[in-house]
Amino acid sequence: MNCDVGLGAFFGVAQASVFFMSESTPHLESIAADLQRYEKQIRFAPFGPAGQRHLQKASCVIIGCGALGSVQASILVRAGVGRIRIVDRDFVETSNLQRQVLFNENDVASGLPKAIAAVNHLRQINSQVQIDAVVEDANHGNIRALCRDVDAILDGTDNFETRFLINDVAVEQNVPWFYGGCIGAEGQAMTIVPGETPCLQCLMSQGPPPPGTTATCDTAGILAAIINIIAAIQSCEALKVLSGNRSAINRKLTVIDAWTNTMRQLDLSALAQQGNCPCCKDRKFEWLGGQRASRSIVLCGRNSVQISSPEKYVLSLEQLERRLSELGRVHRNEYLLKFFAEECTLTVFSGGRTIVTGTGDPAKAKSLYSRYIGS
Repeated sequence: MNCDVGLGAFFGVAQASVFFMSESTPHLESIAADLQRYEKQIRFAPFGPAGQRHLQKASCVIIGCGALGSVQASILVRAGVGRIRIVDRDFVETSNLQRQVLFNENDVASGLPKAIAAVNHLRQINSQVQIDAVVEDANHGNIRALCRDVDAILDGTDNFETRFLINDVAVEQNVPWFYGGCIGAEGQAMTIVPGETPCLQCLMSQGPPPPGTTATCDTAGILAAIINIIAAIQSCEALKVLSGNRSAINRKLTVIDAWTNTMRQLDLSALAQQGNCPCCKDRKFEWLGGQRASRSIVLCGRNSVQISSPEKYVLSLEQLERRLSELGRVHRNEYLLKFFAEECTLTVFSGGRTIVTGTGDPAKAKSLYSRYIGS
């Protein structure tokens, strides 16, 4: 089907489409030579050449370049955002290829970090964009530097601790950010503009769910389709802000189930009106200050990393066993649970404290923890 005609012709609106193009959209010859690669984007009337010029001067950071982040990076680089910083702590594995669109089997074989592999591919797509790779674990000690001098922050993470950290730094620095999360076939997206919309802590006043109490992609599975849907929504919202069209953002929480073909949008404006959020009202940045961050400690001489949370809670080892038993070997007693994964052993205690044995790398330990235990 010709993309210039589309389905409109079948519903009797082709004439209106032609009028829209001729009256509202710049002609190709009027588009500057350095912008002609973005011709189709510029021909979208609400965007236009002015929006593209805004994009060229804009910058953003993508925190996490796995499933969501790789789609976001591809869209934003192709769109022509001037400067993009990609932050990721992990490396490419074969299991990533099902849903992480920037990577291929050569990246797996080379053992490259995701941030480096992503930038290698993206620079071949658009040489006009400055793309920087940062191979680090985003935490309260470095998040300010990672988000310095950017106009937007995109959430490509897989855990709530990092999302709350992003929320804190975004509110502190008055930078819009774009939340997204997926599990199974369902996904959520929300645009957060400090001072204008509710923040993540407005939505989740009690903080993230305790580790081990919710499903993860590794325990409940994930369909690539929902990843692409949610990342596309996040990216489109970011393009609105970065192109100078902030008034067009969606101010609702969007929830989509790709399997049942359903979508809900929840109006959260009342949350902002309540005005009792410790983050965006009282400007208490507990995640940014490290008070609520999980603690990772390398255990000397044991090739192990201990991960613990400052929050006190009781974890159901029995429920965790049921979730993990489908993925690998599990041993449980009344005090702890051992799960054997990827040449490492995760020993989980009923208080939530976990020792990851088989690595001395805190970043890898945290990655395994978030994949199998949760936020």
